[in-house]
Amino acid sequence: MTQITLLHTADAHVATFDALRDRIAPGAVLHHVVRPDWLATARASGPTEALTKEITQAIQSAQGTALCTCTTIGDMAETAGALVIDRPAMTEAARIGGPILMAYALESTAAPSRAALERALARADKTEDVIPLPLPQFWPLFESDERDAFAACIAGAIRDALPTARPACILLAQASMAPAAALLSDLDTPVLTTPETALRAALAR
Repeated sequence: MTQITLLHTADAHVATFDALRDRIAPGAVLHHVVRPDWLATARASGPTEALTKEITQAIQSAQGTALCTCTTIGDMAETAGALVIDRPAMTEAARIGGPILMAYALESTAAPSRAALERALARADKTEDVIPLPLPQFWPLFESDERDAFAACIAGAIRDALPTARPACILLAQASMAPAAALLSDLDTPVLTTPETALRAALAR
């Protein structure tokens, strides 16, 4: 029996991954660990020694493969041996090549996401432009559980950015942004989301 332990910093991701599991791997068992305090600490103080230790202990005690669904704490989780939600999508962005529009709604996500994307490009032996699209003004909608409005605002901002950015692909860097992809399905530009690619990678692992 395949078991995956998912480390979340928002409760909303539990339903997202349960639905994905039901669709692509109904026999898998998902164990959810929800720790919003990890994100709060990382946003306030960065990767402190105490936070790194706590995340490492959670990964070491995980049942099956550990998958971290929070980009902000991703580097700490990856160092401890977990898969990180955005890495497979970044690999795909590097494969596509060309300018990459990287949208994110948490400032604490910017640096680790950019660094991980640059590493993916380096592994692919490519040097592409990464165009950051910070959208922190919409994060309160997600925190207030106004998920439809959050997705709509993200999609609208991306559409507004396209004429200037002219990217080869769009990377929705956070799992919380994935629903915006359905609102961008008419675009010729690929829109990469993180949850499904990450779960498939965890299942393969």
